[in-house]
Amino acid sequence: MAFEIMSGSQAAAVAVQRTGIDLVVAYPITPQTAIVETLANFDARGELGGEFVSVESEYAALACCYGAAAAGARVFTATASHGLAYMHEVIHWCSGARVPVVMANVNRTIGAPWCLDPDQGDSLSQRDTGWMQIYCSGAQEVLDTVMQAYLLSEELLLPCMVVFDGFYISHTYEAVDVPDEDSARAFIGPPSFEAQVKPGSPANLHGLTTGDNQVKLIRNRHEAMLRAPDLFKTINSKFAETFGRSYGVIDSVIPPGAKTVILAAGATAETVRWSLPKLDNTGFIQLRMFRPFPREEICSVLETHGVEKVVVIDRNCSTGMGGIFAQELRSAVYDLNNPPAVQDIILAGGIDLTFEMLESIIKEDKYQGQVEQIWGVDLK
Repeated sequence: MAFEIMSGSQAAAVAVQRTGIDLVVAYPITPQTAIVETLANFDARGELGGEFVSVESEYAALACCYGAAAAGARVFTATASHGLAYMHEVIHWCSGARVPVVMANVNRTIGAPWCLDPDQGDSLSQRDTGWMQIYCSGAQEVLDTVMQAYLLSEELLLPCMVVFDGFYISHTYEAVDVPDEDSARAFIGPPSFEAQVKPGSPANLHGLTTGDNQVKLIRNRHEAMLRAPDLFKTINSKFAETFGRSYGVIDSVIPPGAKTVILAAGATAETVRWSLPKLDNTGFIQLRMFRPFPREEICSVLETHGVEKVVVIDRNCSTGMGGIFAQELRSAVYDLNNPPAVQDIILAGGIDLTFEMLESIIKEDKYQGQVEQIWGVDLK
């Protein structure tokens, strides 16, 4: 392994190239374009290993991945914002058909009006489509997570979305420990899933079914996704043995006596992590896996440390309800004997989280409501 300076988008592309990819399907949209540009450069130099196909739309990109994965190919595509929204129909088909597609989504605000700032609403609006979702806080995490996503997706036969913030991560450069191709491909191995479509064996797949069959398929898909946290931990143990790094479905830092914890995902998690030493009696939970939601892991941390309040940083907003991560957390802790108060800080539209904001929230401690929502614009 060797350190290289690269952006989050480049890290995603390098990870894909290291997997022994069969097919990359590309359609550009800001701020993910650098991912497919980097993969196109690999292809132009004869270093990609698989096929690179440019298509006419995001819908076509995912449809192409869907068909190729059904034929047993290891596939990848990337998108953002309205591109992800345009894929919505095929997103359901990929999960319903149980094909292991891996896709990077680079968070960007959904219009109208037109906005390029990061907002997690694009990926979170797909939370009920049957895709696993993992949120990354930096370029190293992006590279490592994309590699691991293939093992997770191919074992469970569920598609996986690797998510990271536009510009804050996609365009920011940092030192990344890059595995060599031999080590990466030895770790991942060849595709481990069986093709649904085989030459010489015509079949009619994913056609009309009845309600009693459909409910069984939905249950099976749900049960498969519930296996994701434990499988992810196993994959990470193997990854740590090979490359010396490991990640949880959540990562937590809880100092002794801390009664307040900040929960964040994506780029805001890094801001919290680096601010933590200056915030008295405050802990931190980085939410990495969002689907399935890691209820057991979060509740265990909160109960073990007797946490009384969780401040949730939401770079999103479910209109009419509030921050999505806060909603999920309230649901997760509902049955605890002493559930913590949940304070929701909404930074929708890409508002940058600063240390001054965190310090004001934690030190002034003037918000105690169980369903308190604070909009980032109010924290100036």
